[in-house]
Amino acid sequence: MNENLAALVPELALLGAAVVGLLAGSWLPRRRQWIVAALAAAACATGLAATAVTMAADREQTVFSAAFAVDTATDVGRLVVLAALLLIIGMSVETVRNHPRETEYWVLLLMTGAGTLALVGANDLLMLFAAYLLTGVPAYTLAGFAKDAPGTEAALKYYLMGALLGITMLAGTALLHAAGHATHYGRLAATLPSAPYGLVAVGLVGVLAGLLFKIGGVPAHFWVPDVTDGAPAPVAAYVTTLPKVGGLIAGYRLLHQTLADSDVNRSLLLAVLAAVTMSLGNLAAFFQTSVKRLLAYSTISQVGYLLMALAVTTRSDAAQRSLLVYLAAYAVTNLGAFAVVTALPRARTLDDYRGLARHRPDLTAVLVVCLLGLVGTPPTGVFLGKLEIFSATIDGGYTWLAALAVANTVASLFYYLRWIGPLFLPTGTSPTLSARWPTATAYCAAVLSLTLGIAGQAVLTVAEGPLLR
Repeated sequence: MNENLAALVPELALLGAAVVGLLAGSWLPRRRQWIVAALAAAACATGLAATAVTMAADREQTVFSAAFAVDTATDVGRLVVLAALLLIIGMSVETVRNHPRETEYWVLLLMTGAGTLALVGANDLLMLFAAYLLTGVPAYTLAGFAKDAPGTEAALKYYLMGALLGITMLAGTALLHAAGHATHYGRLAATLPSAPYGLVAVGLVGVLAGLLFKIGGVPAHFWVPDVTDGAPAPVAAYVTTLPKVGGLIAGYRLLHQTLADSDVNRSLLLAVLAAVTMSLGNLAAFFQTSVKRLLAYSTISQVGYLLMALAVTTRSDAAQRSLLVYLAAYAVTNLGAFAVVTALPRARTLDDYRGLARHRPDLTAVLVVCLLGLVGTPPTGVFLGKLEIFSATIDGGYTWLAALAVANTVASLFYYLRWIGPLFLPTGTSPTLSARWPTATAYCAAVLSLTLGIAGQAVLTVAEGPLLR
């Protein structure tokens, strides 16, 4: 049994910073609460450095009785999550500055970030459920952080959906344990192929229900638009980005490690879920006028594309790296769009962005890059991710799903252009003042999105080979 805590430096850094930040924030005067934000950023930087060292060592290991795996999937997931957390910290600074509960905000963000990292490396059903809770409970509080009517409604809906599907996930865990007499993925891989088909199928559906809630996929997507619209913009950026990274990698690991030899037709189930998710997300986004709700339905459609990789988990080797590349590109591109929304807090509808190009050409450029990036326009990173994931889907035998994804991609251009068009129209109103930190975060996210697209071959080299062995 390996209990090497050095393998868990990124997770321990976030949890340690949360504890220290909570204690320090209890004594710091309100004007010095920014120190906790600096501590949170330092914890993310420490985790990134530790992950880089782990990747350079190229050593795979498991800890805590093999309940947590440290491998290529975990390392890439850590890089994406920690870099995204830094961007969210940047866009949150001016939103919570001098807030009476500023310290609590940073502590909750660190805790839910640690839960996301736990999801990424979960190698046991019980570890997976514990990570589900650690990711969710702080996020419910963050959704209602503003303590206004929309925020309270968002938090309540987020919590109720999370509790319901969390119970469903726990029931699925119990059924898989009954079928395979274990919770560890390695042991389940050996016992599930000979277990009763119906028991395994129902148990898998239960566990997938929890993961679908976490990533915002159909039919567990109902909370996404209301939470995104009601929560503060940086929190909306978080809930539409980080849980997806953790949930999708966790789902990939579960399917790859436990059901590779099972007769349960999980590929067709996930292909159908992917098709419905991307189509519903795009259709619902067509006539949205609220920018946050538009981005909420956009993120649902993106989940549909990402689920394609899970549908061909054991049918295509390319699906493994395509998921990682797409997740990294989507994370920075989506956060870039939300950073612009955060920087312009009074611009809530598409009409409010009318004439922005004349007054703020810099933010206009960032927004255009991020919105076209979400479509999958070169040379952004999402273009590379979509190209990889579509190719993997065809290689896995689901050409019809890839064709539907291409059609949805073309259709999505309509509602993104509905936002981009007004940016260049004349207006007589003065521009909404933007905040410095979110603006800088938007610049960074746009540059990262372009860098991932332009340096795509290098990214693929890093992710080359099997994701999980």
